Amino acid sequence: MTAQNTLGLQRLFMRTFTYLKIPLIAGIACLIATQSLIAQQPYRVGTTTANFLEIGVGSAGNAMGEAYVSMTNDLSSIYWNPAGLAFVRQNEAQFMYQPWLVDISTQFAGAAMMIPRIGTVAASVFYMNYGEMDVTTLEYQDGTGEVFTATDFNVSLAYSRKLADWFAFGATGKFVSSQIWHLSSSAVAMDLGVIINTHFLSPTGERGEGMRIGMSISNYGTRMRFDGIDLLSPIDILPDENGNYSDVPGQYRLQGWELPLIFRLGTSYDVIDTPHNRLSLAVDALHPNNNSESVNIGAQYELTVPTAGKFYLRGGYKSLFMVDSNYGLTFGAGMELKFLGNVGLKIDYAYKSMALFNAPQSFTVGVLF
Repeated sequence: MTAQNTLGLQRLFMRTFTYLKIPLIAGIACLIATQSLIAQQPYRVGTTTANFLEIGVGSAGNAMGEAYVSMTNDLSSIYWNPAGLAFVRQNEAQFMYQPWLVDISTQFAGAAMMIPRIGTVAASVFYMNYGEMDVTTLEYQDGTGEVFTATDFNVSLAYSRKLADWFAFGATGKFVSSQIWHLSSSAVAMDLGVIINTHFLSPTGERGEGMRIGMSISNYGTRMRFDGIDLLSPIDILPDENGNYSDVPGQYRLQGWELPLIFRLGTSYDVIDTPHNRLSLAVDALHPNNNSESVNIGAQYELTVPTAGKFYLRGGYKSLFMVDSNYGLTFGAGMELKFLGNVGLKIDYAYKSMALFNAPQSFTVGVLF
């Protein structure tokens, strides 16, 4: 038996021993969280706009039940926690296609670049298309022959850096836009996040092998107010009098709506960490401004095959303790293949179960260079 294998077995035994402490710690944390969540009611449901900003980006995080705020370390960090971009190992481009509900489709594309002694910068676009729909009126309830479309998109620019080997922060600025027929609305927002590697439960005392803590706040920004020619309507300001202008141009003025603000706090830990095997567990607590609090849990098994790459199995559960949640189990798989010239290919898949709709799936392809 080589010294490397011996060291790997020792670390495995030590992590297994320390893993026995986790159920007690997790049980106490969940008990405290549950007491606060049971009393929480979704008193602001339906009070925000641009809710496509709540749809997870990247199949890896989606497959883990969206318990990803402390785990994220690739380009999808631009959504979950911009601090995760500081842990990107090389430049990356990523594309995601996610057929959503009732023939709605979503796409994500982005790229991240590491700049020595400066940090990591990234840019992305998230686009949502609701498809074509028939225009109907009270007179023509089967349709007027016209069709209209609705789209949402979000353009993001992010920066992240490690201030120390164990601490990273990140920030994302974004432009959000929604359009439905001749109406449109826009807003600007920002995300902030940190990731901390701790000594807690580390079998060697090294921060890189201990529990990770991640925090992020997403979509803190201006309100969105729709405007356009569809709000124009002729008005007779004095309907009981003759001789006045009966068709004065009028316009409905809509109120502004908040963006879906989300605060995430999560932790993750590698309960098994050997040269070729790694099992990670993660728990996230979410506090949104338009629903009740919830908890996401997830797990990821990573198998490293020398000279080939890495292979992943993932699973989780989304929106535990949420009042009237439609979400449930999630699972997925992925692989990262290495080629000559330090070039890599990442392929990930995720499946989410939903109570009332067809389960959405996501497909992600990434290129490392």
